Amino acid sequence: MSVVDIIRSVAPALATALGGPLAGMAATFLADKLGLSDQSVEAVTNAVAGMSGAELVRMKELDVQFQTAMAENGIKLDLAQIGVNAEEAKSANLFVAGWRPFIGWTCGAGMAYAAIVLPVMEFIAKVGFGYAGDFPKVDWAILGQVLLGILGLGGLRTYEKTRNGK
Repeated sequence: MSVVDIIRSVAPALATALGGPLAGMAATFLADKLGLSDQSVEAVTNAVAGMSGAELVRMKELDVQFQTAMAENGIKLDLAQIGVNAEEAKSANLFVAGWRPFIGWTCGAGMAYAAIVLPVMEFIAKVGFGYAGDFPKVDWAILGQVLLGILGLGGLRTYEKTRNGK
């Protein structure tokens, strides 16, 4: 059984982090907990290679601590974003507080034009006045991406709130 397999079986969260983009954070966390001066992934891997059964149980405890620390950091990031959103909302500066409503109203106006105003105008012009020309079209490739992105994020946040109760 390789060192990586040992880490995977004992501390799956740490093994995942060590093998991915959080490797630096996981190595620093483990090196600190294991009392290693070198905080590299290799140093941590070498330390785990020579562990006894009792030390592997300690590794399992460290895995739980790491999961807790990662969850706390996620909560801290969420709280920081909420703070930024609150400061933006309080600002009297239109360029600070107005960018989100601007995007929403712009997408709403584009959708209203494309889905309601344009078809009604075309119908009235063609039936009422015999107009056979073209009307300005909205580029749905761009508008659709932005609008569906905004709606998707709103839907995802609604799902999170109902699922997590927050």
